[in-house]
Amino acid sequence: MTRLLSPVISLALILPLALSACANLRQVGPSPAPVADAAPYDGPRPPGRPGDMPVAAEATGPLKTGDLGVTIASLGNAAEPGVWLKTPLVQQPGEGQVSYQGRSVTAQLIPIAGPATAGSRASLQLMQQLGAPLTGLPELRVSR
Repeated sequence: MTRLLSPVISLALILPLALSACANLRQVGPSPAPVADAAPYDGPRPPGRPGDMPVAAEATGPLKTGDLGVTIASLGNAAEPGVWLKTPLVQQPGEGQVSYQGRSVTAQLIPIAGPATAGSRASLQLMQQLGAPLTGLPELRVSR
């Protein structure tokens, strides 16, 4: 019987000590010091990409029609739906024709900032409809 009581007595002595140690964990410590709002950063910033900058005030004249030129295109944001081409060849958004190796597709032409010689970004659907390589840099002809 003493052998059986020995573990029970040990447990009865250790359990209150263990539980009292846990009580200290619940106490709330001092609150952290408030963090001051940081001032805006006024240092140099990296230059933006041509398509990331907002387009200057849109021209208010008739849309340029005919052959707008040739551009090298890469795959744009594949998650952005639609048939579109973001290109510096246009100054105003609108529909136009995009051609590649004899195939022509009507697409939404979206202006981006940059020189006319800068590249363009094409939607996944446009690249697929034209049969252009998704990982390549196809040369596209743009017209209205």
